[in-house]
Amino acid sequence: MIPLLILGLLIQNPGAHGYELLSLMEKRHYKYIVNYTKGSFYYNLQQLEEKGFIEGTHEVRPNNGRDIHTFKVTSSGKEEFEKLMAKYGTKSEYVNLPVYGALLFADVFDKNNLLELIQSQIDQTEARIALLDEYLATIEELPGKIDYFGRMNENSRSHHLVNLKWFKELKADIESATD
Repeated sequence: MIPLLILGLLIQNPGAHGYELLSLMEKRHYKYIVNYTKGSFYYNLQQLEEKGFIEGTHEVRPNNGRDIHTFKVTSSGKEEFEKLMAKYGTKSEYVNLPVYGALLFADVFDKNNLLELIQSQIDQTEARIALLDEYLATIEELPGKIDYFGRMNENSRSHHLVNLKWFKELKADIESATD
């Protein structure tokens, strides 16, 4: 999915350099959409260039004289973007939270340690909601224009609120359960 993100960002921001694209991914919290690292990002950027989906240019910045490598999407890159949009846009998967795997064995795990794990999930979920709230406070949907990324984040926030409620109820049930 990283190639889709890079191509999409370059279509939105032609002439951006790698660091700008990576910064946008971090600023927009794309880590909640796809798991990536700085290394996997730059690897995919290089692969897209080698396959001819993006084109790099070298230019010297006038203010500091530094050489910078910028990118733009080629016509074959736009075709690849269309294919990736169709591929990922029609794909739906179950949410797979690792905590669910751990909870399979909750009945044979120390109750106090289990409560700590659940509290950790509560804390992490509250932090995600706070990040989403921070982002959502900065956006403004213009009349006649749909902010798809904003709407995705609203949906993500709703899912996190459901998870938070569930974790808090589970913790309360564990605390009130008799051994």
